[in-house]
Amino acid sequence: MQAFGLRRLACSLRQYSTAPALPEAAQVARTASAPLAVRLRRRNKFGPLQTGQTDADPSGLTPSEVARYNRLKALSKIPLDKAGEPISALQWIRSVNDRRSRIRGFALEKQEDGSQLVKVVGQRVYLPNIEFKLVRNHTLAGEPYNPYEATFRIPKSVTKTDIRSYLDAVYGVKTTYIRTDNYYSPEHRVKGKTPHRSYKRTVVGLVDPFYYPHRLEDMAPEKKEERKKWMETEFSIEAMDALRREEMLRQTIGHGSAAFRATPGAQTRRSHILKLVAERKVNREALVSQVAAEIREKRANGEDVSYEALAKSTKPAKEVTKS
Repeated sequence: MQAFGLRRLACSLRQYSTAPALPEAAQVARTASAPLAVRLRRRNKFGPLQTGQTDADPSGLTPSEVARYNRLKALSKIPLDKAGEPISALQWIRSVNDRRSRIRGFALEKQEDGSQLVKVVGQRVYLPNIEFKLVRNHTLAGEPYNPYEATFRIPKSVTKTDIRSYLDAVYGVKTTYIRTDNYYSPEHRVKGKTPHRSYKRTVVGLVDPFYYPHRLEDMAPEKKEERKKWMETEFSIEAMDALRREEMLRQTIGHGSAAFRATPGAQTRRSHILKLVAERKVNREALVSQVAAEIREKRANGEDVSYEALAKSTKPAKEVTKS
């Protein structure tokens, strides 16, 4: 007996992936890191977004990428597939990203025998003497750390193309988008070494997630205490803070007879005044209760109750005086 079964036709299978171009967390990070003018324009056009939402379409494209795809499709500038139809938006954005992240400076040269040879057409560049300083992402209170973004501080002369090439060539890090902004140090009239330097901050979208090492927020309570103890042992952070506050206070209050002596009784802060008022009220009520108890006791024993006798037997509460 011959068994029959269904067989898939090659023409009915998709030869490409339909998964979004980026994970959802990466899409949220890309939306949050968009320039302010872009976010304002999209807000006026599409409405406000809640925290943690993305403005990407189901394929993972931003509104700008969708508009560009539709514009090129109307101009018949989108590549065609085997069936003669324009490729999908997801295929198009992946081809665009592949071209952006390609290794530049190489070209394929066709040989006489028909083979292709990779030829270097760019200028040979050695490792640059610049620093990429990795810092933690800016995360608001109560929001999770986004691993699909990385923040660097770089020199002002480095461009986005340099950033993409440097991370790919040196560390093998694939990027999806790059945002940059310049930070200018305050100008001082006095010439000399300034404590702050101007730098460029770049926020890079990552293909593979990366968690900043040794984040206390992600540690278990035991690991967190162990990490804090190690940091205090190695770097003395709390001790240095205490010494810094003590030195600032010493320089502020002066020396010798000109030193300012703190008098807690003469402080005029609202919290201190309310505390003194509450203490005096408690002392007054305690004194009244003591006098009333003595009066009842004397009357029960048949003794005369006089002001002089009560004043001798009762000790008034201490009043806080100014010094």
